[in-house]
Amino acid sequence: MNLTLHLTENCNMDCSYCIREKCPKDMTEEVLFKACDLAFSRGQSAGLCFFGGEPLLKKDLIYKALDYCEAKSQQTGKRFSCKMTTNGTLLEEEFLERAVKADMGIGLSFDGKAQDVCRFYAGGGTTSSVVEKKAKLLLKYMPNATALATIAPQAVPYYAESVRYLHDLGFSKVSFVIAYGNRVNWTDDDLEALRGQLEMTASYLKELFIRKEHFFMSAINAKIRDCISGKNPAERCHLGVRQMPVTPDGDLYPCTSFIGDKNYLLGNVFEGINDKKVTEIARKASTPETCVNCDLVKRCTNSCGCSNRMNTGDENKVSPLQCTYERMLIEISDALGEELYQIDPERFAREFS
Repeated sequence: MNLTLHLTENCNMDCSYCIREKCPKDMTEEVLFKACDLAFSRGQSAGLCFFGGEPLLKKDLIYKALDYCEAKSQQTGKRFSCKMTTNGTLLEEEFLERAVKADMGIGLSFDGKAQDVCRFYAGGGTTSSVVEKKAKLLLKYMPNATALATIAPQAVPYYAESVRYLHDLGFSKVSFVIAYGNRVNWTDDDLEALRGQLEMTASYLKELFIRKEHFFMSAINAKIRDCISGKNPAERCHLGVRQMPVTPDGDLYPCTSFIGDKNYLLGNVFEGINDKKVTEIARKASTPETCVNCDLVKRCTNSCGCSNRMNTGDENKVSPLQCTYERMLIEISDALGEELYQIDPERFAREFS
């Protein structure tokens, strides 16, 4: 089974849109090893995602988990996989050498040219120059690493420029999402500006397609791919079924935004998982009533309970912001997909099927 380990609730950065409450609370070795055992206790494979706060603040726990799980994989014959999301400021060669040995996937939280708009060190100080240097180091060891950008309203003017910048830096895959939660305030003007930036990004993706350069920009490329394959992005949300968070105390929840709500507590690493509760919670991951008759119901992430809860306080209620964003994203992606198909149908099929 797959678990997301919240190794610490602390972070060395203080991003303006982050909704996580920071405090000096770390996972103990006892909880760590129990979580590893739990990951191996079900299914034919075990997967861990190292998360935080900033997980590299607890690098020692990551090393211990890798050693423990690699030994357990040999003992049980079950495949072990791991990944990590990091702000990158603490990356170093020694860690990356160990991560490569473990075949770890790393997602670097990096907002590109918008980095210094929202992403600051705790206590102040810009981070762009440090993270750019660390990004180059990461790509040296992991050429297929992913850049993860979160765009808040004030960073919208840098959106398309950031896509170009991250591609030029060497990333072949980037993920762009907009910032949600109570620390951001989107206006109609912001959304109109975002539309313009998405259209410029689509033009750049078209340019790369014509140049036959492979580049995956998830916000747009995934919409085209899912449309072609007939996949429903909403089906990726299965509260607690695919990737269950583990708090520093060892408690289990269906998703990050539910942590602390005892109504959604699914057990803990010491006593195990409450399967009845998991089934009950998973059944709640359904299409919101307001979306059922929408023509785009199978094209957007309307049933993501975590996102809905973050935006509206109700996992079954979609926010107007998310609806507006998804609609413009689908419209722009569909238009780009049609253009790319007309340019080279065979390459289009290879890229998106």
